[in-house]
Amino acid sequence: MLEFYLAQVVNGLIVGLIYALMAVGLSLIFSVLKIVNFAHGDCYMIGGFFSYYLATLLGFHPIAAVFVGMLGVMAVGILIHQLLLKPLYTPKVERKGEYAILMTFGIGIFLQNLAMALFGPWTKRPPDFIPGVTKLGFLFIDNNRLVVAGVGIVIMLVLLYVIGRTFIGKALRAVSQDRDAAAIVGVNPVRMNLLAFGIGVGLAGAAGALIGPVFLISPVMGILPGVKSFVIIVLGGMGSIRGAIIASILLGLVESLGSVFFLDPTRGLAYKNAFGVLLLALVLLFKPTGLFGEKFVRLE
Repeated sequence: MLEFYLAQVVNGLIVGLIYALMAVGLSLIFSVLKIVNFAHGDCYMIGGFFSYYLATLLGFHPIAAVFVGMLGVMAVGILIHQLLLKPLYTPKVERKGEYAILMTFGIGIFLQNLAMALFGPWTKRPPDFIPGVTKLGFLFIDNNRLVVAGVGIVIMLVLLYVIGRTFIGKALRAVSQDRDAAAIVGVNPVRMNLLAFGIGVGLAGAAGALIGPVFLISPVMGILPGVKSFVIIVLGGMGSIRGAIIASILLGLVESLGSVFFLDPTRGLAYKNAFGVLLLALVLLFKPTGLFGEKFVRLE
């Protein structure tokens, strides 16, 4: 029985890492651009298909395909920003918040239907990262899940280093805190917006590419992870990267263990997605700004 519970903890941590990649990207976009990207789940889906076709048609190693797919989604994000979101930061758009909501929501619908037309409505399974299982003590863990955990941790550590230790990271944080003050000291806010959006959707693409060999891919695969990303950034605190990481791990563990300890174990999995909403409600009841939330600044 102990082995079973430990296996659920490991699964919860691995799923939490995928959630973290998604949520950190969404949180970065929100903190810098001051908009909510409703197409985030569809960027996750595009990353899964990029990785799949890189591995199956072009012969990339599945792990290399994850990183190349991530760069591909970043390029798509940069193109979307330049063509559709850049007007947000000009006098041409008066109701900026409403424009951002409608535009990103429309982009999401477009990407999902484009994927449906190009790739078909059926699920696909990318090739394994590393076939087989690995024995860790008395646990047997699928090698794909170990690769997901390892690559997810590497990407997260690199991102945290860039955000916390490099000039680009300082510039992103400066723009997120005060756009006008950052411009006065020589930081180009529009360029940082572009970079933040590209990195944010690239992280979502990496999550979609990593999850493919574990849970399959399809044109609608981004709907539920996209919703959970919003739950996570509210739970962790809007715009807080640290909060997004901690909330993601917490949500992964609550979902995994909640389905095990549910009163009726045969129905636990059916209520799995409700546990996150319950956790969100409990946290917001006592801390309305989330775990690490700060005062929200509206895009003007």
